[in-house]
Amino acid sequence: MNFAWLKSYMPRSFFGRSLMILLFPVVFLQLAVGLVFIQRHFAQVTQQMTHSVALELDYAADVIDSIDSFPEARLTLFTFARPFDMRLDLRQDKTVTPAARRYFYDISGKAIIDTLQAGLTRPTSIDLVRERQWVHVEIQTRHGALLADIPRGRVSASNPHQLLVLMVVISILLTLVSILFLRNQIRPIRELARVSEAFGKGRSESYTPRGATEVRRAGHAFLAMRARIERQIEQRTRMLSGVSHDLRTPLTRLKLSLAMQEETAETQDMRADVQEMEAMLEGFLSFARGDSLEDMETLPLGDLLDRIVQGWKRLDKPLALVVPSGAGDTRVTLRPDAVVRAVNNLISNAMHHADTVQLEVGLSDKTLTFTVQDDGPGIAPADREEALKPFARLDPARNQNSGSGVGLGLAIAADVARSHGGRLELADSPLGGLSASLILPR
Repeated sequence: MNFAWLKSYMPRSFFGRSLMILLFPVVFLQLAVGLVFIQRHFAQVTQQMTHSVALELDYAADVIDSIDSFPEARLTLFTFARPFDMRLDLRQDKTVTPAARRYFYDISGKAIIDTLQAGLTRPTSIDLVRERQWVHVEIQTRHGALLADIPRGRVSASNPHQLLVLMVVISILLTLVSILFLRNQIRPIRELARVSEAFGKGRSESYTPRGATEVRRAGHAFLAMRARIERQIEQRTRMLSGVSHDLRTPLTRLKLSLAMQEETAETQDMRADVQEMEAMLEGFLSFARGDSLEDMETLPLGDLLDRIVQGWKRLDKPLALVVPSGAGDTRVTLRPDAVVRAVNNLISNAMHHADTVQLEVGLSDKTLTFTVQDDGPGIAPADREEALKPFARLDPARNQNSGSGVGLGLAIAADVARSHGGRLELADSPLGGLSASLILPR
């Protein structure tokens, strides 16, 4: 049997599932014990007690039938009231119509009625509704109706609900205590998930392993992994800094030597090659460095947009900026240099292949989106995943930069998005070209 449909009704969180595992056996135990208690206590005990009362009533009715005089029969009946612990009366003018009344939720009442009807052979009327603490019985005799008011405690156990109430109350108290302990066990797991998510977004937050042994082991493993990754990033950054210095020095000497040479076609070609080498080196370093050296900052979105558009005002291809009203004053938390570099790479790629470029800024409760639209040739849907990979060189490639680049523009933007916990999405632009959306969580 397939129970896959149950998954949609199951709790998603670990706390919810643990709570369900805790409560399910408690509720099941309550139902099982309750049903057994009702079956044995309400039914069997009530039947035994009611059967004794039925014998007494049947005996009283037999005695009444054996007496010829109504006054004598009524007087004799009164002598039974005290030892039988019930109120008895004889109505000569009343005829009994068999009937039985009870509330639908009166479980023991059904057993009382069934036992009395089985033990009394005469026409009998039983009423459990008129007064809750009394059982009203009418029995037909030769002198009329025998009226009996029997205390409810004589035919069923007194306060039979106490056990159920006690079980429910104690179960609720124990469940509350269990929830408190469970929350304390879940809290270290949530803390570990929080710092892991923060590290995935590039933030290194303080964390001390706590909780059960397994959770502590996972916490220590996370701290060791984070330390290794941070150490590798630091080593890579230092290595790249050294490589950058070592490579820039001979390039600077070449530029100086070319500047001292006569201006010829050969020197112009050589100068262009040196400039291309510098651009390629800068691209390699930007991709490898990423945003590992930059801390998260909180700043107005307007200041970030000013830094983005400032460098594009001098170009022949103007950059159109679309920003929601009031968005400039919104404060965002991110790595500004890395985001500016990523958005500039998207704009540079667009301007290299299109005549019209538009930057749209979108804000929601959970995301900040930079979307660069253009009217260029675009990228085929089948090639978009490949275009996001480092050093990708597509034939009609948007990020090929006509031989002046190394295919890192989109890769750098995608890497910045991932370091913030976001993503870079490529789609068709309403302008006819490519739409590149840098989506960052807020």
